[in-house]
Amino acid sequence: MIDLSTTDDLARRDSLRRMRLTATGLLVLAAIVYLLTHGRGGGWGYLHAAAEAGMVGAIADWFAVTALFRHPLGIPVPHTAIIPRRKQELARGLEQFVAGNFLTPRTIRERYAAAQVARRVGDWLARPEHSDRVVADAAPMLRRVLERIGAEDMLGFVEQTLLPRMREEPLSPMAGHLLQAVVEDRAHRGLVDLGAKELHTWLAGHRHEVLAILHSRAPWWSPQWLDERVVARVYVELLAWSAEVAGDPEHRVRLALDSYLAQLADDLQHDEATMARAEALKVRILDHPQVGGTAVALWEAVKVVLVEALDDPEGHLRRRLSEELAAFGARIGADAQLRDRLDTWGADAATALMERYGAELTSVISSTIDRWDGKEAAERIELHVGRDLQFIRINGTVVGALVGLLLHTMSQVL
Repeated sequence: MIDLSTTDDLARRDSLRRMRLTATGLLVLAAIVYLLTHGRGGGWGYLHAAAEAGMVGAIADWFAVTALFRHPLGIPVPHTAIIPRRKQELARGLEQFVAGNFLTPRTIRERYAAAQVARRVGDWLARPEHSDRVVADAAPMLRRVLERIGAEDMLGFVEQTLLPRMREEPLSPMAGHLLQAVVEDRAHRGLVDLGAKELHTWLAGHRHEVLAILHSRAPWWSPQWLDERVVARVYVELLAWSAEVAGDPEHRVRLALDSYLAQLADDLQHDEATMARAEALKVRILDHPQVGGTAVALWEAVKVVLVEALDDPEGHLRRRLSEELAAFGARIGADAQLRDRLDTWGADAATALMERYGAELTSVISSTIDRWDGKEAAERIELHVGRDLQFIRINGTVVGALVGLLLHTMSQVL
């Protein structure tokens, strides 16, 4: 059964009842005028003709409107009660009408563009309270997702999906391209600076260890006093050299390292022998039995850190996520090209979804109406459109009366 007791449905029912009374009242008024003017001459004849024609129009249109939803007066006249008898055909037609006129790619794109989704989303996200809310609502869900990814799941993903894919995918060109970009941007200079400084610091702080290493390399036949003098001198020169490398960004050692890395990057992309050696090294590393376990252990450590960070409302991770969301929203609002790209992607996604699932969506119309029996379907549809259909009855009464008056006038003139 259909629930017709909602507030909106009760309001529609009252409005339909009032319009029915209005249309019926006009019919009754025409009938009263018809009876009161029957047999009178003069000007009353014009009014009598108008009332008679108005009654005909009112009754004809009452029959037409009623025949849509039920048999008039309960008499099973052919071609009446159209909706109860043909609700399946009407449902299919309505489904095709909606699909053909409202869910077309052109319509979806036009409505998506008119909605300016990207701009609205950007304006909304740019407000800190909204970005905070998104992060606060998403954090528990992300936490549950992370917790559900167990060690066995990750191990299966690494061994069955990730490692086989990495074995098949040639990584040396990608590594060479990445290394080339690093060298060109001098992004490695910070790491070289750190290494050079640490080397000099270690040499300066471990004099005895360095001297012992150098002594162990001295030939057996050289005198002890000579070894000590040579080793001391070598240590002084080594310490001075490390200080020069650490303090001079353009030291020849650094330049030689840059040249070597640039050449390695080029070889990884173009030299067949270097590429083959790199791929062989990749395969040996991936085939090591500890790779899977190491990846899982790394994932477990990262997961613990992420879960703890997501649990902290005032933590750095959630605060940074909120700031990045707000900044992204502000960028959407300021960058027209970005908005256009996002709107294009959104319209493409909406169109693709509708082309794939539009038929299933519109089938809700026919499947819903199919669950109604004929009487329920007629009652539901009449509740929504019946009020407007009563204007047909009103217009039929008025137009019929005018036509009757015109015809009577013409007959009198002729």
